[in-house]
Amino acid sequence: MLLRGLTWLVLFQLLGTAINHLFLPVLPGPIIGLLLLLVYLICRGQVGEPLNLAASSLLRYLPLLLVPPAVGVMVYAKDIAADFWAIVGALVLSLLLSMAFAGVLMKRMVKRHAHREDSQ
Repeated sequence: MLLRGLTWLVLFQLLGTAINHLFLPVLPGPIIGLLLLLVYLICRGQVGEPLNLAASSLLRYLPLLLVPPAVGVMVYAKDIAADFWAIVGALVLSLLLSMAFAGVLMKRMVKRHAHREDSQ
């Protein structure tokens, strides 16, 4: 079961990489593969047992993927400190924009949900 789930994950990543090299060089291949996997799962309506087992097994090792970025932050600490205020400004601006977007989206979803309940 685990091997079948890992095969599906690798297959979608390979498909995303192929689309990246052939048609869409702007997005990374693994991101395209994840989007294709998302579309596949939405169309299917459920996550199969092999894929669920593979994803759960890989999530156990997720903290190991955070080690290289942490090392990069330590290695480039001087460069980050030199651009500290630009980084803080970009983070604050992106936080405010995403909070505003989430608020507007939530308001629309609540309105749509209330409209559905009124019509029933």
